[in-house]
Amino acid sequence: MSNPFDDNDGTFLALVNEEGQYSLWPEFAEVSAGWRIAYSGGRKQDALAYIEENWTDMRPMSLAALMDASQVGR
Repeated sequence: MSNPFDDNDGTFLALVNEEGQYSLWPEFAEVSAGWRIAYSGGRKQDALAYIEENWTDMRPMSLAALMDASQVGR
């Protein structure tokens, strides 16, 4: 069996977790607990473009909140 992520003609999802982290996912595969669909039914390139456009801060949200809070009042 080949790697589904190598299939440029496949249909993909963009998933996001509660920390605001994104993942490319093949549409046929079950979405794991803790992830939700942010973008669906697109070509691999389109799903990757969605992720690139929307995942602008690579830090997990909890870390970003801590870091931002530590900057308040400086």
